[in-house]
Amino acid sequence: MRQHVTLGLIGEYDAGVTAHQAIPPALALAAQALQITVNFHWLATDQIGSPQALARFDGLWCVPATPYRSMDGALLAIQHARETGLPFLGTCGGFQHAVVEYARNVLGWSDAEHAETAPQAARAVISALHCALLEVSEPLRLLPGSRLASAYGSDAISEGYRCRFGLNPAFQAALTAGPLRAAATDANGEVRAVELDDHPFFVGTLFQPERRALGGAAAPLVQAFVSACAG
Repeated sequence: MRQHVTLGLIGEYDAGVTAHQAIPPALALAAQALQITVNFHWLATDQIGSPQALARFDGLWCVPATPYRSMDGALLAIQHARETGLPFLGTCGGFQHAVVEYARNVLGWSDAEHAETAPQAARAVISALHCALLEVSEPLRLLPGSRLASAYGSDAISEGYRCRFGLNPAFQAALTAGPLRAAATDANGEVRAVELDDHPFFVGTLFQPERRALGGAAAPLVQAFVSACAG
């Protein structure tokens, strides 16, 4: 395991965003548990024009708070992590954009869109939730054998959200048939997290596990991500 890792946080930093406040302490707690040093840099999406902008990072975390300045920049970063085996975590908006990237570049759905930025799209793989998940927590079932279940050491958890958009149920089956698969579902069976087969670590969650750190608690998924980045 490397003793020093450098992470790229994909998204525009906003001190008023709760998740952005939570990410530094979540990483600090993970670093403490693993006894390594974790450095991180916020990388605005409109500054990502090529994979070279990402070369110095041991892992990428696509963070909450959308719309991003550049959807193309966010998708380029996600594609780079997916194709090169670079550890990737996407939370909330990061989850949503990981789904769009997969739909476009793996399934070949060039018209796949996010309803937040393309509300009239015929193939909005990310659509408005029937009930917005704003400052709420909900119980979740973790699928057996998933990285999430391994990270939490449980098949049932509760996590917090601030989210208005999620995986469109109309496309859920096709999107999660593999190699992208569901890793967590809510009580109604709607997908709340995905992960990628045959990748060292590629996980997206609609919930925001980093929020645990604001109460001083470690976030198991963040620690699993940092561990993967350390190799």
